[in-house]
Amino acid sequence: MQTIPSNRFCGSQMSAGLTSMQSVSSPNATFIRPSSFYIIGLYNVPHAKYFYVFLCFVYIVTVLGNLFIMGTIYLARSLHTAKYIAVFNLALSDLCGSSALIPKLLDMFLFENQYISYEACLANMFFVYVFMTLQSLTLLAMAYDRLIAICFPLRYHAIVTNTAMTLIICAMWILSLSVIALMVALVTRLSFCRSTTVDSYFCDHGLYYLACNDYSMNSIIGNVCTAVLLYIPLILIALSYVCIGFALQKISHGAEQIKAMKTCTSHVILVAMFYLPIISVYTAAFTTPISANIRIINTALTQTIPPMLNPIIYTLKTEEVLQCIKVIYKQTRVNSAVERTMKKTARN
Repeated sequence: MQTIPSNRFCGSQMSAGLTSMQSVSSPNATFIRPSSFYIIGLYNVPHAKYFYVFLCFVYIVTVLGNLFIMGTIYLARSLHTAKYIAVFNLALSDLCGSSALIPKLLDMFLFENQYISYEACLANMFFVYVFMTLQSLTLLAMAYDRLIAICFPLRYHAIVTNTAMTLIICAMWILSLSVIALMVALVTRLSFCRSTTVDSYFCDHGLYYLACNDYSMNSIIGNVCTAVLLYIPLILIALSYVCIGFALQKISHGAEQIKAMKTCTSHVILVAMFYLPIISVYTAAFTTPISANIRIINTALTQTIPPMLNPIIYTLKTEEVLQCIKVIYKQTRVNSAVERTMKKTARN
């Protein structure tokens, strides 16, 4: 995806990482591939390590919360529906996306290991963007589920089947993997002869600005990915809720309107948390200069806080999930009591 460039580089940083290069000569030019990149992170921010410690806490909660919601959906047969296939995929994307980003980030900035090999940098870029893309597309799939459920309630179970949702999820994975693989593959054609200092907190796509040769194709694919995988899903989600709004106006009873709206509240909160911060910083960048530190903090929180809060919101705001958790808890207590009774009987 397109990354907002920054002008924070200084003379001493421009030479960082250039001591070890792989040079490939051709009849017309010399292609230079660095052995590693240097990730700057927050620059001249006092007590920045506290921010990274906070992200460590966020990661622990994210792992526990998403494993919990995935385990609940897996164990509760009543949740084996199309809607919760999408929720399960969102939890999986959140878990994998945070795991691709935060552990490496902590390793770099808490333990001052800010050099990353060329290959590891591309791998980091690939996985972070794949799972961020999947989060965006999964929110779109969940909006589609709510659209059919409210606008075509009598045909919902015929249209949104488990098989149909599984195929949608598979198509999203294929699209994400293919597009991001192309985006990362285009980086390999760049020659880095000036600087290998990345003005970010991970190996984001914006490192193509450091290339010496033509990177117009990288810029184009970055803009296309941002439009197709971020802005277009948001627009489609907004249109789906416009249609839902018109459908709710046709419902005569206020109680039924409120009940239908409650089924959408969790999804609306997730959409707002994911899209609003990142859209705001992308949009603001086109009108006013943004401090690199502000951009880094904003995008870091955008990529880490929603995956932590998503399972909490779905647990607290969704009655079906709460009921299933209670049932699983009671079954666990009963099974534990039976096991203790059997052990006592065996000893006697």
